[in-house]
Amino acid sequence: MLRVASFNINGIRATRRRGFDDWLATRGCDVVALQEVRCPVPQLPDGSFGDYHLAYDAGIIPGRSGVAVLTVQRPAAVRSWSGTALVRSPGERHEELTPAPLEGPLARGLREFAHEGRYIEVDLADRPVTVASLYLPKGGLPAELQIPGRIRERPDGGAKHERKLRFMRALARQLTHARRRARVTGRELLVTGDLNVAHQPYDVRNWRRSHRTEGFLPVEREWLGSLLHPRTLVDVVRRVHGDVDGPYTWWSWLGNAFTNDIGWRIDYHLATPRLAQAALHAAVDREPRADVRLSDHAAVVVDYHL
Repeated sequence: MLRVASFNINGIRATRRRGFDDWLATRGCDVVALQEVRCPVPQLPDGSFGDYHLAYDAGIIPGRSGVAVLTVQRPAAVRSWSGTALVRSPGERHEELTPAPLEGPLARGLREFAHEGRYIEVDLADRPVTVASLYLPKGGLPAELQIPGRIRERPDGGAKHERKLRFMRALARQLTHARRRARVTGRELLVTGDLNVAHQPYDVRNWRRSHRTEGFLPVEREWLGSLLHPRTLVDVVRRVHGDVDGPYTWWSWLGNAFTNDIGWRIDYHLATPRLAQAALHAAVDREPRADVRLSDHAAVVVDYHL
C-alpha cells in the first residue's frame, strides 16, 4: 500500500501552531506533497517535517508559494523548475541547495514562473512512481468582469487572469513531457496539488453563482478538462467517489463557510491510468470544527495498492 497526501498548508509556521505536527505524525502517509509552505529556507523551523525526508523549492518571493514533497525514504531523484531544491534527511539543518534539474528543457512559456516555488517532483526510491507537488496561481477576473463595486480587489485590467492562463497553457505542455518521461523510464506519474480550479458543478457548493468567479470560469474549467483522459491523466478522487457533490477541499475563512460546508474542490491527485486504477480509497481530512482547522484547505489522502 502507498498512502499519498496532498495538502496546501497555507504557511508552515501558521499550520504548526494549529496542530500540523500531530496530523503528520499520526496520518501514516508514505508521501506528503505540500503547497504554500511560505517559508524561506533559512527560516524553516526545526522539526517542521518530523521523520520525513524533505525536498523543497521555496521560490524567491518571501512569504508566498513554496512546494515540497516529504517521503519516508530518501527519494531516488529530485527535480524542480528552478533547477535547485533543498534536500534534507530527518534531523538535518543544512541550508545548501542541491542541483535538481529537469531532464530536458522547460516547456515553452514556463520560464517566467520557474523561480516562484510552484513545482517539484521526486522519484520514489522504493516504488516505480514519480510524485509531484504543484501550486497554480490563483489568478483573477478578466477585464470585462471587473466591475467596480462588485469585486474585492483593485481592478488590474485582467492582468492576473491572463498570467494564470499563460501558466496553464505552459503547464499542459510540461505535463505532457513529464508523462512521456515517466513512461519511458517505467514509472507512473502522480501530480498532486492545489490547482485553483474547480472542474465540474459538483466541485463547487454554490456553482450556479460561481460561473463569473475566478477558479470556476469556463476557460479554466475547459483547460482542466483538456488534461484529463483515460489514457493520459485521471482525476483519482472523482474516479473513486463518482459524480457526487464534493468532497470539497477548500473553504473560506470568512463567515460560516466551513461550518455549512460551502466549499470548493480545487486540490487534486492526477495520476497516469495504471496508478489511478490502483486507488482503493480517497479521503479529505476535513476537521470536525472550524476552530481546529489546520489550513483553509484540507489534506487529500489516497491509498494506492501497488
